[in-house]
Formats: sequence, structure tokens, C-alpha cells
Amino acid sequence: MQETIGDRAVRRRATRRGFVLAAVMLAMFMGAIEGTIVSTAMPSIVADLSGFSLFSWVFSSYLLIQTVTIPLYGKLADLIGRKPVFAFGVGVFLLGSLLCGLAESMGWLIAFRFIQGLGAGAIQPIATTIIGDVYTGEERGKIQGVLASVWGVSSIIGPTAGGLIVQYADWAWVFWCNLPVGLASIVLMHLYLHEAAEKKKRSLDLAGTWMLFAGTTALMVLLVFGGVEWPWRSPATFLLAAAAVVLLAAFARWETRAAEPVMPPFLWTHPFIAVSNAASLTTGMVLMGISAFLPTYVQGVMGLSPTAAGFTLAAMSVGWPLASTFGGRLLHRVGFRRMAVTGGGVLVAGSAVFLFLAAVPSPWIGAAGSFLVGVGMGLTTTTFVVGIQESVGWQHRGAATASNMFMRSLGTSIGTALLAGILNARLLARFAREEAGAPDGGLTLDITNRLLDPIERDAIPRDVLAVVQNGLSDALHAVYIVVTVLAALSLALILVLPKRKNA
Repeated sequence: MQETIGDRAVRRRATRRGFVLAAVMLAMFMGAIEGTIVSTAMPSIVADLSGFSLFSWVFSSYLLIQTVTIPLYGKLADLIGRKPVFAFGVGVFLLGSLLCGLAESMGWLIAFRFIQGLGAGAIQPIATTIIGDVYTGEERGKIQGVLASVWGVSSIIGPTAGGLIVQYADWAWVFWCNLPVGLASIVLMHLYLHEAAEKKKRSLDLAGTWMLFAGTTALMVLLVFGGVEWPWRSPATFLLAAAAVVLLAAFARWETRAAEPVMPPFLWTHPFIAVSNAASLTTGMVLMGISAFLPTYVQGVMGLSPTAAGFTLAAMSVGWPLASTFGGRLLHRVGFRRMAVTGGGVLVAGSAVFLFLAAVPSPWIGAAGSFLVGVGMGLTTTTFVVGIQESVGWQHRGAATASNMFMRSLGTSIGTALLAGILNARLLARFAREEAGAPDGGLTLDITNRLLDPIERDAIPRDVLAVVQNGLSDALHAVYIVVTVLAALSLALILVLPKRKNA
């Protein structure tokens, strides 16, 4: 697609692109490190604030609001410009960070994490959109590799920083360390990003906004808390599912008539964008299948340390930025479809490696599969983002970029619910066949928690331990079969990509 006048004007005025890139990297680093650094500090936070039963809500509240607001921020960036939306998102994130450090109970911490998530929904999609504005098509692939390295570095620094903070300082600094980083990002963006947004009166589609927000919220609450806070077969599940279907169907119908649709309908009929978004949904599910369950396999089945589990997962954080960097540099030379197909093929190969864990339970096998999945994700996500941004002009780039990130985020939530359900069902079926020698009360899912604690694991009778470990291995093997199928589905979708992104 040929560049618009707005594209050229933005680049002409934004002469200090290095500072804009620095602002984007600071914001993305702040958002990326948040997950790992908070996870490391949570035991200390729970010990101080109590409320262990609310542990999962600290993460779920953040994920929920972050996901549902992504499309809204994308549309706002197209209507009023990137800079104000970016500043608002980072500012709200910093406000939430400040309040989280001041929380005096788990209830308040959850509420403040909700505020953090409200700001986080703007950070990655708007930052990525800004990169699409200020760099040319040939440059975007290279820059995406640079941005991917931010996530790799944060996954390594996060756990270490979190551990040092809780050991030598107050856990509040886990949140307050965001403040100088975020403020520097806002200042740099304010000084060095000059937009050429079209000045005309536009109105936000409020009806569509609320339908999308309510429908997506119902779906996310169902996926995040279903099977955890309440059974899947319960009135709450059916009510939320019905609400999500009705609201999202109404939203899709409304968007075809809205003057300024929140999520323009053409995004779902454009061949390259529609296929990329569909593939992002399934690759998001694959990603969660590895990152959520590999540490459990290493610690629970293999009986190794958390350090070994972290090593296997860190391999993905190495493969992803490497592939994104090299893939981005070759993207225009090789072609979008060929690069995406290569990434999809590597993703299938990496997922299939985990099928050998049952026969060869080695952390090196897990690390190899994790690395290949990272390579596949790096190649595909870079291709999708750059291709989508080149398929639209400035006026739709924010919504288009946000739609892709929304689908990937939704995929991680769906993947968590689907694969956790498979894991639990397979475990319960195995335990039902192995009741002989079980402790009082029989074998339940709770006993698997003891596998992750070396002291608790040693206290389990050997015959029971063997049953539980074999059951967990069998259940996780079933999970990896589904992950491989999802990776194959991703490749099948990628094969449908048009050879030309503007087709």
C-alpha cells in the first residue's frame, strides 16, 4: 500500500526518531517486566498483606482490564492521535503502580492492579503503532526485532530484580520502580514525537464501545475464573457465555452501521489482516500452552528445581528476539507470506518436541522445544504486525495494530482455560483408576501442588508419588498433543495468507 500524506508528514517532522524509539522501549520494558517481577515478589506480598485465597486475582484483574481495553485505545489513537493516548495509558499505569505500593490489604492491591491494567492496555498497541508511523515499511521489520529484545531482556531481569527488591528493600519498590521509567518515556515522547493527525471533528462510537467492552469483559471473566472460582457447569458459566455471545453479536451488527466504528469491519474482511488475526489467536494459545505448563512438568514430573524450570522457559525468551531481529531484517527481501510460513513451520516443530518429554524427560528437551517455539513466535508476530501496519494508512493503523494484539491476548486467555481443563480432566481420570494406595480422602488435584515443593514432595509415600507423577506426565502429554494441533492449525491459517499483503 502506498504511503499517505500523513505517513510522510509524520516522518518528516519526527526528526528525532531515536528518542521516540527510546520512549517506546522504556514503556514496553516497563509493561513487560511487570509480570515477572511481581510474580517473584508475590510470596512476600502475600505474607505481608495476607489473603492467600485472593492470590490469583492480583494477576487476573490486571489481565482482564488490559485485554478488554486494547481495541478501545487503538481506535482512540486513530481519532485523536497517538501521543495523548500513549501519555494517558502510561500515566494511568504509573498511578496504579504508585497506589499498588501503598496498598494495605490484598483487596486494595487487587483494585490498584485493576488501575494498572487499565493503563497497560494502551502501552504495547499504541507504542507499536507509533513505530509504524515514524519508520518506513523497510525499517519496521528491523525495529520490531529491537522491540522483541525488550521482552527477552525483561524476562531475565524481572525475576532477579524482584528477588533482590524483596530481599533488601520493601516489596512496594516492585511497583514504584516503574515511576522514573514511565515518566522518562512520557517526557521523551512529548518532546520528540510530532504527529500529523488529521484535524477534523470525529466522535467515538459510544454504543459500540460499551457493547465491545461488556461482551469482551463477560468472555474474559468466564475464561479467567471459570473452572477456578466456580465449576464450568454452573449457572455463572452459562450466564456469562450467553451475555458474551449476545453482546458481541450485537456489537458486530452495530459496527456495520456506525459512522466511526471502534473496530472497523474491513479489518475482518481484509485477507491479510483477517488471517493474521486468526493465526494470532491460535499462536497465543500455543504460547500459553508452553509458558504456563512447562515449569510444572520440569518441577512436578522431573522433580527438578525452579531454577531448572526457569532455564527451560528462558530459552523461549532467547529464541523470540533473535528470530524477530533476523526475520525483520529479511522480511521484505524474503516476502511476508514466506516468512510467516517459515515461522509457522518452526512453531509446529517446536511444539512437537514436547511430545518426546514423556519418553525422554530431560530439561534440555524442554529447552530445545521452548527455543523453537520462541523462534516461531518471533517470525510470525513480526510478520503479522509489520504486514498489518503496511496494509492500512495512518487513520486505521491504531485500530488495526490493536486488533492483532487483542486477538493474541484473547488467545492466551482461551488457551489457559482450554488447556487447564484438559490437564485437570486427564488427571482426575487417571486418579480415578489409581485409587489403590491413595491417602485418606483419595487422590485429588490438590496433591499435585505438593509436587512443586521439595519438602512436601519428600513426604509423599513413594507408591503414591509414582502414581501422581505418572498421572501428571500423562495429563501434560495430552496438553502438548493439543498444543501441537493448535500449532498445526496456525500453520494452516498462515498458508492461506495472500502473497501480497494488500490483496
